[in-house]
Order: sequence, then C-alpha cells, then structure tokens
Amino acid sequence: MAQTFDKPKVELHVHLDGAIKPETILYYGKKRGVALPADTVEGLKNIIGMDKPLSLPGFLAKFDYYMPAIAGCREAIKRIAYEFVEMKANEGVVYVEVRYSPHLLANSKVYPIPWGQQEGDLTPSEVVALVNQGLQEGERDFRVKVRSILCCMRHQPDWSPEVVALCKKYREQGVVAIDLAGDETIPDSSLFQGHLQAYEEAVRSGIHRTVHAGEVGSAEVVKQAVERLKTERLGHGYHTIEDPALYAKLLAENMHFEVCPRSSYLTGAWRPETEHAVVRFKRDKANYSINTDDPLIFKSTLNTDYHMLKNLMDFTEDEFKRLNIKSAESSFLPENEKKELLDQLHKAYGM
Repeated sequence: MAQTFDKPKVELHVHLDGAIKPETILYYGKKRGVALPADTVEGLKNIIGMDKPLSLPGFLAKFDYYMPAIAGCREAIKRIAYEFVEMKANEGVVYVEVRYSPHLLANSKVYPIPWGQQEGDLTPSEVVALVNQGLQEGERDFRVKVRSILCCMRHQPDWSPEVVALCKKYREQGVVAIDLAGDETIPDSSLFQGHLQAYEEAVRSGIHRTVHAGEVGSAEVVKQAVERLKTERLGHGYHTIEDPALYAKLLAENMHFEVCPRSSYLTGAWRPETEHAVVRFKRDKANYSINTDDPLIFKSTLNTDYHMLKNLMDFTEDEFKRLNIKSAESSFLPENEKKELLDQLHKAYGM
C-alpha cells in the first residue's frame, strides 16, 4: 500500500509490547524454550493478529500468547525497543512516545509475577533501563526522536506507586509521562487507591499524565480521568462525546485525544454503522492525534490508520498536517524541544 500521507508524522499512543516483530517473538520462543502457538511468522500473525472485532478483554487476551517469550529476558527487552525505533523510521515517524508496563516485562520484585514466569532477577527498574538503552541506540541509528511513557495497569493498583517512582528516577533518560492502561471495564478502576496515589504524586512531581479512558468505557470514566487523575491527554476518549457538557468543556480546554482508528474497530470501541468519534473531532477542529496502538495485533502500520481515515472518512492532506501539528504541540517534550519539532514539521509541510 502506497503511503497515504508521506510527510513526517508524530505518534503519541503506541504500546511497545504490542509492536514487536513476529520474527523476534519466534526467535526468543525458540531460544528460551517457550512454547508458542505457531512456529512460522504467518502462523503467528494469524493467531495473534486480528481481522475482525473482538471485545477489549478479548483483545487483551492476545498478549498471553507471546509475552512469555519476551518477558524476563534482558536481551529480548532491549532488542524489541531497538527494533521498534526502526519500525517507526520506516513509517515516516519523526517523533514518537512509546508506552509499556515495566512490571509486565519483569520477573523479580513484582507480585504476582506475570505470564506464569518463574521468579528471576529482572526488576521493573532494570526493565526501564534496558528499554531506554534500546530506544537510545535506535534513535542514534534510525534518526527518530523517541520518548517513553510508563503504564500503570488498572487491575494492579499496587504496582502504580512504583510506576510513578520509576518515572521520576528515569526522567533524565527519556521517560516523559505516566499512563493508566488495561481493562477499562473494571468498575471505577480509575479510583483505586494505588492509581490515585500515583497520579497525585505525578502532579506534585511535574510528571506528565495520560490515561486510557472512554475507549470502551463511558464518558464517566473520562470524567474520572480528568477530574481525579488530572490527566493532560486522553487515550482514545471516543465516548466523551456522549456527554455534551463534558465534551464542550474539554474542547474549550484544548484536551488532546489520542485516537487509534483501526484499533477502535477491532476492539469493538467503534461500530462501523455509526460515525466514528474522530469525524466529530475533525468537524469540531478538536486537538487529536492518529496512532497505531498495537500494530502487531492489529496487523497494521501507521499507514493503515491514515489510509482508513482518507478512504472511509474523507480526511484530507490538510487535516493530516493539522493533526500532526496538534500532536507535536500536545507531546510531552520540554518547550524548547517541542519548538524544534514544530519547526521541523512546518518546514516539511511548507507552512
């Protein structure tokens, strides 16, 4: 597929553990003796990948297939970070913020130990150090600017205070924000004590904040993210528009929505017989970005998402330029670096 928008792009919502090369999963499965559901790239793609909609929990279950091949392995963790930057370079991305849960890649000082791993000696803190190394080497080799976001998990509020501590510890090494990810259908999970505590500490410490909210959850989840977690951006946020007063307020405040079009179709967050929230965002000149979310599972690249918007929703080149400028403005870079990024885009777009 030809590039739908062949100019420099900014991506703000993509999960490292949802953007791994199938070849790399097979390599570490074999090397580490971890059973995988298939032994070819095609076979693996067909089992992990999605072509038609599932529920959000159904989508999340996909990680169970392959995460045991990567988690707990220092070499694998650094490599997926490095290869991620190469992937983004090939997609014409000039700046990306990649997110992940350090705890889901660790096998020590984490309870419960994820993916049924044996206890080892790889802590969440060392996971962050390894990802940072891989990303920095990728930046150097592929000339893409990369920063990272550390995720709290909705079902594990006990991990969250450590997540914000790691954001502080590694803020000089490219970690720019905290996120809350996972199963949004867990009732009131935004208000679990550990998450509230972590986000309060983030506000106090000047750590940037984003939250997955209103993807499949109601506008109420968005309200909690804004009012209680003091989020600066919304992961997805589609269901915000069901509460006109809240939506009007967030538009007025220039809230940024991290939109993931193909993802929203495959997770069932959006039903094709209805108008996609992003069409409303476009009409209202809202502040939003276009992102892949989990390209391994959605069998996609960033071009898939742009192609979908152009062909199914009549998005224009001008709108693509506008939303990338908005994405750069809403990035978690310090002001001087943000200005450099905006200058780079304005120049490339002839603006």
